[in-house]
Amino acid sequence: MDAAAPHDRHDLYRSARSVADVTRNNVKAMRELDELESAKRSAADRIADAVARACGHIGFVLTHLVAVVGWVLWNSLGPGGLRIDPYPFTFMTMWASTEAIFLSSFVLISQNYQMRLSERRNQLDLQINLLAEQENSKMLLLLEAIAKEVGALRDDDPEVGVLVQATQPHTLAQQIEEAYEDEGGASASQAREPRRTTSG
Repeated sequence: MDAAAPHDRHDLYRSARSVADVTRNNVKAMRELDELESAKRSAADRIADAVARACGHIGFVLTHLVAVVGWVLWNSLGPGGLRIDPYPFTFMTMWASTEAIFLSSFVLISQNYQMRLSERRNQLDLQINLLAEQENSKMLLLLEAIAKEVGALRDDDPEVGVLVQATQPHTLAQQIEEAYEDEGGASASQAREPRRTTSG
């Protein structure tokens, strides 16, 4: 069954007749990817994610607000013999501190999982972009060959030669960094020019 799944997805994309069909197929593919990633989660990740979602709900805030106000009022205005935590509410402070420790731990675990998931998706985006660049380079070469065959192009187009060069991620990242540095240096020099003019 697993071997037939790629063919089924290919048939779905082939049967698409409108942009809406393509969008639905893309959403379905992303949902399947999310389900696959969710199935790989450990029990700790699932528990931490559930706790983080519960804590991020407004009901969690309202519940704590009612509990704290009720606790303070009872231990301040209630019958003297029934006040189990009078001012300065040591037991409530200890309970709140302990809860904060556990909640922060659960939130950090959930954030670490989301960070790992985001890194994997970034890697997937990079691979898809590199594949798309390779496909575009191949299409440029084919179009150039067709143009030469039909007589629309006589000599090699230098722009095509530049565009079909293999994209190297580390080289591209270095070029982007150098461009930002050059832009920052130009901005700094432009900011200093008015001062020099004024002083002159």
